Amino acid sequence: CTHYLFIVVVAVNSTLLTINAGDYIFYTDWAWTSFVVFSISQTLMLVVGAAYYLTFTGVPGTATYYALIMTVYTWVAKGAWFSLGYPYDFIVTPVWLPSAMLLDLAYWATKKNKHSLILFGGVMAGLSLPLFNMVNLITVADPLETAFKYPRPTLPPYMTPIEPAVGKFYNSPVALGAGAGAVLSVTMCALGCKLNTW
Repeated sequence: CTHYLFIVVVAVNSTLLTINAGDYIFYTDWAWTSFVVFSISQTLMLVVGAAYYLTFTGVPGTATYYALIMTVYTWVAKGAWFSLGYPYDFIVTPVWLPSAMLLDLAYWATKKNKHSLILFGGVMAGLSLPLFNMVNLITVADPLETAFKYPRPTLPPYMTPIEPAVGKFYNSPVALGAGAGAVLSVTMCALGCKLNTW
C-alpha cells in the first residue's frame, strides 16, 4: 500500500510542478530558456517515478501507466485554470507518454534487465521528451498574443511579457534540453530503481 501511495504522491507533485512551470509559454522573452529547464525537470520527474514503479511491479507497461496518471492529473488542473477564466492552453501539458513507453520498451526488450533500463531507458527518455514537447508547443496559440490578452498584474516587472528574443542565449532549446536530459535521466533512473531496495 505504501508503495502505491508513493506512486500517487509523486504523480501529484509532478502535476504541481507542471502547474508552476507549464505556463512558461506566457513569458515569451524567456520561452526557450524556460523550455529547457521545463523539459529537464519534467524528464527527471517522469523517469524517477516511472523507474520506481516499473521495477517495483516488474511488469513492462507500468511506466506508461504512471505517465498516464500524471497526464490525467494535469488535464484536470487545466480545467481548473480554464474555469478561472484563463485560456485552455495556459498550462501546456507535457507529452510524457511516449518517453514512458520507451522506458517500458527498454525494460521489456532487455528481459527486465535493470541496468539496461537505467542506461538505455534513461537516455531514450531524456532525448525524446524535449522533442515531443516542442512538437506539442507547435499546436499552442501564439504566446505573444496570448500573453498580452491575458496579463498577470501580480507578476514582477522582469516576468512581464515583452518582445521575444528567440536565439538570445542559444539557438536550439530542443538539443540543449535533450542533451542535458539524457545525461541526468540516467542518474534519476538509477535512483528510481534504488528506491525499491531501501
